[in-house]
Amino acid sequence: MSSYCVIGSGISGATIANLLSKKNSVHIYDKARGPGGRCSFKRLNNLEGFDHGAQYISPKSIQFKKFVEKLLKKKILKKWSGKHIYLNKSKKENKKHVKIIGTKGNNDISKYLIKNIQCYFHYELEKIKFINNKWKLNFKNNQTKYYDNLILTCPFPQLKKLTKKLIKDPFIKKKIKMDANITVMIKIKKTDKNVSSYLFNDKILGWAAKENSKKRFKSNYDLWTLQSTHGWANKRINKNRENKENNSKILIDKFFKLSGIQQTRVLTSLNHGWKYSSNSRPFKLKSYWNAKLNFGVCADWFVGSRVEDGWISANDLFKKMNK
Repeated sequence: MSSYCVIGSGISGATIANLLSKKNSVHIYDKARGPGGRCSFKRLNNLEGFDHGAQYISPKSIQFKKFVEKLLKKKILKKWSGKHIYLNKSKKENKKHVKIIGTKGNNDISKYLIKNIQCYFHYELEKIKFINNKWKLNFKNNQTKYYDNLILTCPFPQLKKLTKKLIKDPFIKKKIKMDANITVMIKIKKTDKNVSSYLFNDKILGWAAKENSKKRFKSNYDLWTLQSTHGWANKRINKNRENKENNSKILIDKFFKLSGIQQTRVLTSLNHGWKYSSNSRPFKLKSYWNAKLNFGVCADWFVGSRVEDGWISANDLFKKMNK
């Protein structure tokens, strides 16, 4: 049985690992504490938490709709109802836009797909080398692993750094600037504002979601996830760690001003910077496979910026591997 290593447990990594695991030995490695990638769920305590990455799924393709329907029937996913306020005048609102979320958290898809696969977390890949038809992987925790096949699902800038001369395809030479996002998670006293989310028409704050409205937990407080616009985050992401307090304050002040919620004391504030949040300029290529090196790449940035795009890329790679 051939051994496969998949780097990353987001939608792309979880999907390709699931497809390969039916007939192969597959292991997943991820630098994070748990699965999900951009669909991560930040747990505040045993009950409360935030979807601090991708906010929801809205399937477009027939294939992905079928996949989502399957998970809805299994109650892995559910529909997010409520009052969603659309204030962004630069985009036309789609009244039929369906918002689907994880029943317990938006990383539920990854958890479901990799439930029978061996996963190793807190493993950050540092160097790769193809020697004697084997992939030698060096991790930052001083661990070294060997596999027959290697699949990477990392952001494009990290892929370029890791692969260097390995990939000869023209796509790797492209100059892509992936957009950033700064997310702030806050806990405040309960208000009478019965709103599930806001899509703002603002240059700084793009989105706000009330986590309580997803009906995963009961709380005496309101929990909100605030996400910046790409334009604002792109200018600040490189120094977000040093300026977390100030960046968070700017987004929080904007939230109270734009939502009309009376400014109140913030009881908890968390800040997460997504340096490689999305790619607004997709490739013509949906994935990459090199049969001579037993090496593949799949990720949402090949296709677009949606969660669905990561799933499409992984399925495309699986087809190429089985030609």
